[in-house]
Amino acid sequence: MSTFEIRGGKQLHGSIQPQGAKNEALQILCAVLLTKEKVTITNIPDILDVNMLIELIGDLGVEVERPQRDTCVFQAKYVNVDFLQSKEYKAKSGKLRGAVMLAGPLIARYGKTYLPQPGGDKIGRRRLDTHIRGFEKMGVKFDYDHEGKEFILTADKLKGTYLLLEEPSVTGTANMVMAAVLADGNTTIYNAACEPYVQQLCKMLNNMGAKIKGIGSNLLEIEGVESLHGCEHRLLADMIETGSFIALAAMTQSEITITDADVNDLGLMLDTFMRFGIQLEVQGNDIFIPQQDHYRIQNFIDGSILTVYDHPWPGVSPDLLSVMLVMATQAKGNVLIHQKMFESRLFFVDKLIEMGAQIVLCDPHRAVVMGLNRQSNLRGIRMSSPDIRAGVALLIAALSAEGKSIIENIDQIDRGYQNIDTRLNALGADIRRMA
Repeated sequence: MSTFEIRGGKQLHGSIQPQGAKNEALQILCAVLLTKEKVTITNIPDILDVNMLIELIGDLGVEVERPQRDTCVFQAKYVNVDFLQSKEYKAKSGKLRGAVMLAGPLIARYGKTYLPQPGGDKIGRRRLDTHIRGFEKMGVKFDYDHEGKEFILTADKLKGTYLLLEEPSVTGTANMVMAAVLADGNTTIYNAACEPYVQQLCKMLNNMGAKIKGIGSNLLEIEGVESLHGCEHRLLADMIETGSFIALAAMTQSEITITDADVNDLGLMLDTFMRFGIQLEVQGNDIFIPQQDHYRIQNFIDGSILTVYDHPWPGVSPDLLSVMLVMATQAKGNVLIHQKMFESRLFFVDKLIEMGAQIVLCDPHRAVVMGLNRQSNLRGIRMSSPDIRAGVALLIAALSAEGKSIIENIDQIDRGYQNIDTRLNALGADIRRMA
């Protein structure tokens, strides 16, 4: 198993461009199954999760060409739905949360699909209720195979309906949208997720001939069409990587410019970083973070301690709370980090405490961070990456720490961050990938 060996305490300098958005890629790649015509996707991140989904799509019988590493051309003239019951598919999809979004396109186009228990990070319960209940209202029948641990979904023809989602699930919304575009009649999705990646999916589908109104709101109106045609689509910059680079600059007292960051799609992220006292400047589509010796966490207007929590768009993504928590360890002041969505994502703080951070883990969802204001540096230790976001948060902590750190299980980091060691070393970091 590969590891990172990091020698921390080095200031970084230069420019870095975020990769294509991982969470958008997982939706967009599933949507190529909705048409027999060619679909070209560009700015694809070269990461494990995305590459595994591309491999799965190819295994289903879709023709896949990759003229460049960040570009794929798909043509789903023939799809072998029965492959979803193979041991090979179940082994791969069990490692990948994004595979759940294959269901919408397959049930819409072929009337049958299999939905395994979701894979991906072990960060707590990840229910399928939003997906299953939505499909059911569109005329899908489902059975649960206890032995195979999967749902079997069938439908003669999907019908448009009114859907009030019990939660604004991003993957749930994406699945409902991809199913509804080929359904008979009109579908209304209320309490839909509004994230830019869902917006991008809807825009792409409209370019393919779908009829979706309300893009960017929580009320989507979809008129079903007979078929879709091909298109070209470019992925947005990955906002989670952008946020990670801002936190990295703050923790290592570095001057970094994040280029081509798609700043108009970042929601409240930049405002939230500034509440931690981080100086930054938007320059066109770039973000400049100057070298900063100290940063001070702001209190609320009434003087109470700042609370930062995950919230549906345009609020802060749950994927960013891990790096914000690490960043807070060297701030001046205190903050309560409230991870509402997943109950296992804060368990990595024991490693930060071992590094010298002052953190009280209140319960599985909340942690109070008492900033050290650089009066005491973190120290390097040996640790293991439990999931993608905690992994890069620990990497940021190690890059700011005194001495040498070892991070094991870095496949978790590679699942979401493209060549992160090479790219950060180009800025002056000292990261060695060890076999």
